[in-house]
Amino acid sequence: MKLSTLHNLPRNDSGQDLIGYVLVAALIAIGAIAAMNGVATGISNTFSAVASDLNSTIA
Repeated sequence: MKLSTLHNLPRNDSGQDLIGYVLVAALIAIGAIAAMNGVATGISNTFSAVASDLNSTIA
């Protein structure tokens, strides 16, 4: 390895921005997954209630 490469190594921070963007995207994805699970449960409960009401109305 060249001495100039070792000398410039601490100044090379071009990958730090990418890592920051990846971390933000990962946090957004985790939040979206958690929110979707809650919404899915609510939708499922609503459809079950509607189906129950329809069945009781028909019967």
